[in-house]
Amino acid sequence: AGAEPEPLRNMKVLLVEDEAVLSLVFEEVLGEAGARVLGPAATVEHALDLIATAMADGGLDAAVIDANLGGETAAPVADRLAVLAVPFLIATGYETGGGLLDHQGAPTLRKPFPLDELIGAVAGLAAQGAMGRV
Repeated sequence: AGAEPEPLRNMKVLLVEDEAVLSLVFEEVLGEAGARVLGPAATVEHALDLIATAMADGGLDAAVIDANLGGETAAPVADRLAVLAVPFLIATGYETGGGLLDHQGAPTLRKPFPLDELIGAVAGLAAQGAMGRV
């Protein structure tokens, strides 16, 4: 039991992950931490649709994106989030950012990773995003 039971309370977090089991686990963990999870989106097209919907409904606080979506790069998703100043982290099985060369500064979690690291990283993104909106 941590000091703060819901570190992500009321945060809108986009989840972009094409592996069904992982997306369910991530969604549950983020939800239990208090986040309002949008998705999961398994394709670039679905992710971009969710981003557009979220931006029309108050915006996004953070996003967790898999670098590779069924063999398709998630670069268009990362590019869109960057343009909108939505902080995101990259979850990948690759050594580096999974080929998202334009976004090497984004935090990266290398799969497999402890789920508490996911919560901490997303909470860190939220703090970063909040500072940008002051």
